[in-house]
Amino acid sequence: MLTTEQRIKMLQCPQGTADMVLDTDAYNEIDDQYAIAYALRAAKLSVRALYAAPFFNKRSRDPGDGMEQSYQEIFKLLDLMGEKRPVYRGSVQYLPDEKTPVESEAASDLCARAMEYSPDHPLYVAVIGAITNVASALLLKPEIADRIVIVWLGGNALHWYDNHEFNISQDIAAARVVFNSGAPLVMLPCMGVVSEFRTSLPELLAWLSDKNPLCDYLIQLTLDYAGRFAHGKVWSKVIWDVTTIGWLLNDQEKYMSDMLIPTPIPEYDDYYAQDQRRPLCRYVYRIKRDALMADLFARLAEV
Repeated sequence: MLTTEQRIKMLQCPQGTADMVLDTDAYNEIDDQYAIAYALRAAKLSVRALYAAPFFNKRSRDPGDGMEQSYQEIFKLLDLMGEKRPVYRGSVQYLPDEKTPVESEAASDLCARAMEYSPDHPLYVAVIGAITNVASALLLKPEIADRIVIVWLGGNALHWYDNHEFNISQDIAAARVVFNSGAPLVMLPCMGVVSEFRTSLPELLAWLSDKNPLCDYLIQLTLDYAGRFAHGKVWSKVIWDVTTIGWLLNDQEKYMSDMLIPTPIPEYDDYYAQDQRRPLCRYVYRIKRDALMADLFARLAEV
């Protein structure tokens, strides 16, 4: 079990090169692709593996289909960037309860990979979808909780009127496993915090147009998305998932502000419960939108 001092140290922005894995529902929307590319282009980050996460909405038949389409989308992006990384299929379903893991390639890899790390040299686990794969790994091998730092975009701000957010609502059991595991956790709330991280077509065209095939692909993805949900309307788009990568690059709080709080408890009624006796987590409460967007665009536009 981690001491409070160890936990606080692990919850600081990493100094120097950081080893990480990225768990992503890459086909769910369009922001995962920006985050994957950002992580691969950041010299400070060593992306050791990518995991496909389940999701279920209009873009998938069921959670397993969402995972499989995400798995294929990860390879599409890697090929576009000329990159190679280990990629693992994740869970085909959500947790049936808080005690039963769903075994998958991703959960098995995380169990094995995390054991190579320690509290002094943790593995950073960036999660930008339902947190099923990570919860399963923690249930399969609870001792990895002291060797990883989980950076998750999920849930809404503590001041928001409810916690009905896509990533957390898909698998609340998994969220509860993670929040109760004792693993150091960085929370990036969606509505009320990360919702400020928006871009628009003129900005994308100004900074990314004709830079490289990756940028062209990202612009087209965003245009297609806007065409489905905001055709004929004024629109901007939150690039949610980028902020998880931004926190790992957040030296001296140049991209966001955060604080330590007792880890809240996700409840099945779409609210958080709080207990001041719980272990500390790091809670992001402000995104410095322009600084983070500028760094994202600069890295994506690299040839």
